[in-house]
Amino acid sequence: MVDMPVHTKTTEIIDRHNQFMSINYARYPLAMVQGKGVTLEDAEGKQYLDLFAGFGGPLLGHCHEELVAAVTRQANKLWHVGNLFHTEPQTQVAEAIGRLGFGGRCFFCHSGADANEAALKLARLYGHVHPGPNGPRYRVVSTIDSFHGRSFGTMPTTGQPQVGQHFVPLPPGHVHVAFDDIVEIDRAMDEDTVAVIVEPIQGEAGVRVPSDNYLPALRQLCDERDCLLIFDEVWTGCGRTGRFFAHQHWLTNGQVPDIATLAKGIGGGLAVGVCCATPEVATLFDWHHYGHAVHATTLGGNCLSMAVAGQLLEVIERDHLINHAEALGTHAIDRLRRFARSVPAVRQVRGRGLFIGIELDAKAQGAWFGGVVDVVNRCMEQGLLINGTQGTTIRLAPALIISQDQLDQGLDLLEAIIQG
Repeated sequence: MVDMPVHTKTTEIIDRHNQFMSINYARYPLAMVQGKGVTLEDAEGKQYLDLFAGFGGPLLGHCHEELVAAVTRQANKLWHVGNLFHTEPQTQVAEAIGRLGFGGRCFFCHSGADANEAALKLARLYGHVHPGPNGPRYRVVSTIDSFHGRSFGTMPTTGQPQVGQHFVPLPPGHVHVAFDDIVEIDRAMDEDTVAVIVEPIQGEAGVRVPSDNYLPALRQLCDERDCLLIFDEVWTGCGRTGRFFAHQHWLTNGQVPDIATLAKGIGGGLAVGVCCATPEVATLFDWHHYGHAVHATTLGGNCLSMAVAGQLLEVIERDHLINHAEALGTHAIDRLRRFARSVPAVRQVRGRGLFIGIELDAKAQGAWFGGVVDVVNRCMEQGLLINGTQGTTIRLAPALIISQDQLDQGLDLLEAIIQG
């Protein structure tokens, strides 16, 4: 065994990182070494209140005792056997998602991009089985400022040009229209269109919440055009918004999407992606139709990640964390909107549950900051972790286990910093 050097100083960790890793990310000059609940600790021993939870990954906070126990039990039992065998942890997670969601069937993979790739491939299969006058349908409509992934299949679906600009030409067949505009989506659909994919609440765009009739109108439009409706719930799934799936805020009376994708929170911090489709659509992946697999993955749904995901879903249900997220979100949004009425630098507060966007105006009277980055950095200096997106919006997405006292502690500091 090779002895690996152990360093505790942030500068030493960063120096080694810069020597041996590709520099994909604009990382903060911090090295986190441990966490518990909604608190992180860096290499110098400084503690931080985490109101962003690793882009929503540690949905139950850092090192949740029951998730640690679940992965430890499974690690001593079985790690991975490949998807040519059945395993109970995988089956249990699929059962729970089907019960909490819309009775769909699950394909397990590694990330949100993987899950959306699977959804788009299902749409292509649907377009072959239900062709248009020009042959198999393949076009997909998505929205401006959306984010669906960075793979070659999902980059052209993502409605942010900078994501794919260095990798052109991208695969054809994608068109972007304004979010929350059913007329624009209707105009963009043609005889070759097979699917519409949207985030029920746009995440990377700044936690943009649609009008109440938008998702039901999308469902009706897709039914009329015989197109699949895909909801990217990578950010919003697993209870974050006060429903298991965010679309459940708006789709009622038996209305469901054809496909919904999950990632981030479903793994509790491990790499898990899910493509959940109605039984009718999921059957398009059935190998019996083709004599071979048309979509597959090696490590997707491995026993370790499924043990954690299964325990996470059990804790969410048992501890009523979906209701907790809804109640805390209402408290936080109401509080922040009251704050905004007296602070010109806060343009708008929006969100559902524990997924909150605070849009700032750096040009407003009394604004001390030049942009969201300034606020994020000042908060970090004071031991509070938040996130900024689109240069204008603060995003809050704490773990669902956060208490009201902890949340208020973070909001106290955030409001004080915004006021300067």
